[in-house]
Amino acid sequence: MTTGLSPEGTPTATAAPGTLIRGHRLRIGLTQRELADLSTISVRAIRDLEKGKALRPRADTIRLIADGLRLGPRARAALEESVSRGHQGGAGRHLLPERCAPPVPLHPLIGREAEAAILAEELRSGAERLVTIVGLSGVGKTRLALETAARLHESGFPVLWHTAPGAVTDCLPAADEDPLADLVADCAAYLQGAGASAAYAATDPYGPAHGHRPGGASSSASPSSSGELPPVALAAALGDREALLVLDGVDTARFDFGRLTRLRRELPGLRLLLTADTPWNVPGERLFLLAPLDAPLPAGPAAPGAGADAPAVRFLLARLRRMRPELLPDEQTLAHTAWIAHRLDGHPLALAAAASWLSVCDLPTLRGIVETDPAAVLDHLADGHSGSRLRDRVARTLSALPPEQRNLLTALCAAQDTPAPDFGLDDVVRLTGRPLPDGGRMVRALLIGGVIRPSTDHGRSGFRVLCVVRAALAPADGTGATAAEAPAAAAPALAA
Repeated sequence: MTTGLSPEGTPTATAAPGTLIRGHRLRIGLTQRELADLSTISVRAIRDLEKGKALRPRADTIRLIADGLRLGPRARAALEESVSRGHQGGAGRHLLPERCAPPVPLHPLIGREAEAAILAEELRSGAERLVTIVGLSGVGKTRLALETAARLHESGFPVLWHTAPGAVTDCLPAADEDPLADLVADCAAYLQGAGASAAYAATDPYGPAHGHRPGGASSSASPSSSGELPPVALAAALGDREALLVLDGVDTARFDFGRLTRLRRELPGLRLLLTADTPWNVPGERLFLLAPLDAPLPAGPAAPGAGADAPAVRFLLARLRRMRPELLPDEQTLAHTAWIAHRLDGHPLALAAAASWLSVCDLPTLRGIVETDPAAVLDHLADGHSGSRLRDRVARTLSALPPEQRNLLTALCAAQDTPAPDFGLDDVVRLTGRPLPDGGRMVRALLIGGVIRPSTDHGRSGFRVLCVVRAALAPADGTGATAAEAPAAAAPALAA
């Protein structure tokens, strides 16, 4: 075996392919762009090879790079031998996953400890391999996913995290550079049917060339930067290790079940955790409905401090004290906090927006505003886009509901004159005139959409339309159009 030195002084018997490529490139004075032009390999592929991200490059890729570098027979053979060692599982193969950690949350977890423990145990044990967290925007899906991922990472799982383009992030990256970020993005695109050349489509047994019709925007498979299909490349990076792949804020309607099947076949130890507005509805999916934080009906004057330990009250009090550190959790403060938390249904983003108003008013005044016009406090004074984002997304959720479900919500709001009305299955049957099983299905669909929440305020199992939804369904002006319809006046009106 040769013991000659690479251009960087590293023995070629142990040098990684990326080290050799970079050394040869620098020796002849080429930039990555110039080598890409000479070899017809993309700059990204060359960059990933040199950084050690592409662990299993194709033979054609290495041949073209060697041609671009004008390597002689001995240097070319050393490069090919280095690649072969990597395919056989070199010593550094599993070093990259060790550095894969979840992002760092910006705020502490409050009131979701039980949910996080359940999800972490189900995923860690392998009892569930595909979990989708669904709920209304701002309810805390990403924060719960972050906590679940952190617990699995502490138990030894590499965590691969991908945030969908356009999704709102409330966290910081775990490191300056995720070693597998590009590959994880490739996997997310692959699951959504991202396009590539026909040559790669022909190699995918779940592509159209083999009779499969994907659900994404394109019909062909997406190769990673190493030239392989993402499931194969990810399997090379992880080996037989158990790992967690988190896809945050994704559109499940674009996902392809056939490609999920291939991903799970290539990586039997992989767990998937998704956060989305709607479930994927595929075999093996564990649907996790995330309701707002628990916000029980405030106690009367006889017990003013009761309910102080409720998650929504603790969450709101923490946000209030960020605005007013001098605020003491005395009986009066707790009574106001519990009332506001209940009135806003424990919805975390609504509570955070309401707390921001403490910069311009005191707590009793804030309670008065919430009592008379709760929609007003949905605008976050310190971060204006948060309020508008919540209202816009609630409006989008409502507009996506079937007319029958939307009409039921409107009827439920109109039939009750209390600030936080509860309803039961019997009310749904009465208002819709449908059989009980149909009413149960409608309630389940509304729970999945996150527009209602369970309630036991009045000693029975019931449900409540969320305050943010009631605000969106309220008339926005004198025309009779609702606030949810106002941003989309050009869209067809739902049937009355």
